[in-house]
Amino acid sequence: MTDLDALDRLQQFSLLDPMTQSDPFAMYDAMHEAPGIYRMPETGFYIVSRYADLRAVLMDAKTFSNKVDRASLQGPENAEKLRVYMEERGWPHISTLQRTDAPDHGRYRKLVDRVFTVGRVREMTPHIEETAHRLIDGFAARGECDFISEYAMLLPGTILAEEMGLPSDQVATFKKWADSMLAPASYVMDEEQLLRNADIELEAQHHLARLFEERRENPTGDWISALATAHNENEEPLSMAELQSVMSQLIGGGFESTMTAIGHALMQLLNHPDQMAQLRADRSRIKNFVEEVIRYESPTQGLRRRATRDVELSGTLIPEGSVVIVRYGAANRDAAKFACPHMFDMARSNAGTHLAFGAGAHFCVGAVLARQEIAIGVLAILDRLEDIELVRPLTEPIHRANFLTLPLRELPIRFRAR
Repeated sequence: MTDLDALDRLQQFSLLDPMTQSDPFAMYDAMHEAPGIYRMPETGFYIVSRYADLRAVLMDAKTFSNKVDRASLQGPENAEKLRVYMEERGWPHISTLQRTDAPDHGRYRKLVDRVFTVGRVREMTPHIEETAHRLIDGFAARGECDFISEYAMLLPGTILAEEMGLPSDQVATFKKWADSMLAPASYVMDEEQLLRNADIELEAQHHLARLFEERRENPTGDWISALATAHNENEEPLSMAELQSVMSQLIGGGFESTMTAIGHALMQLLNHPDQMAQLRADRSRIKNFVEEVIRYESPTQGLRRRATRDVELSGTLIPEGSVVIVRYGAANRDAAKFACPHMFDMARSNAGTHLAFGAGAHFCVGAVLARQEIAIGVLAILDRLEDIELVRPLTEPIHRANFLTLPLRELPIRFRAR
């Protein structure tokens, strides 16, 4: 295919089209084949899709800053209206953690790393397993369920809700709050929709504010307590606005992405019954299976960066101030890195080199927990259910419209309880 053919092919797609968002891989192929870096005509965003380019951007936070308004998809006017609305009624979307650069990022990362330790995740493992089996108890006897709403959403949602001080039966409230936090970065809204969504996030903010104040006085061992008390004697504690910002990022990164990965994990097992049989026969394959799931259908398809100077990447000049989208989902299907990238293979030798969790200083803080929840979630299903199959073909588009993530709408299955 010539460069002109690839460019013509690219013009057939839009990353704002729900069908393309649901199945973006043909567009990613066109990006890989076209010269330079693709610039979205609808927004002016530069989309980085090749593995080598993506890694270069992720490792150069000085040139590609993480300080990007999470509402930039809404345009400057509505983004400003949202900022004012949040500041007047709650706490503004200030830059912390993922949305900061050195040296500020180091302060936030050090505090959060004390919460998300390997040891802490290990301590949580029995409870995650117990939660997974309790959820399966709720539908095993029926012989069918919607896997997304009854399991993939509830497993990480229950764990996170409990860590936020919500009873486990209030996961629906938690999901409503989580969706509201992610919405400004996920799809375009008009002013009325944007502010209505902000009201839901403000509800979450005021709940969290009460909890943070309570836990500062009486820590209970949950994440809220750990964040509220994470500073040492010579460190400033996080302000309420900082706590709100950090928590919204942990919720966004720790909920939807894990829910999405668990759903994709079962979908790929259904699509590849031979690999399901291999995993049932040898549980030690689970680690590489999880990595291939995350590579193949990266839960977070992309995140934003901002160019701090004029910079050339793959022959394209990206002007200072431009929004750059690091498209993990595209890089993880790059044939220059992964042989037969559109083939799902849980034995793939380099599956773990995917960039779905990022790279460098901003490598995902919750990666250990996410991997554990996915592995536990999948193994519990294989332990408890047999003869798993789809009830009916999935309706297109199979994913909910979203600019940055790849969430399945549903996964209706039937099975036989073991």
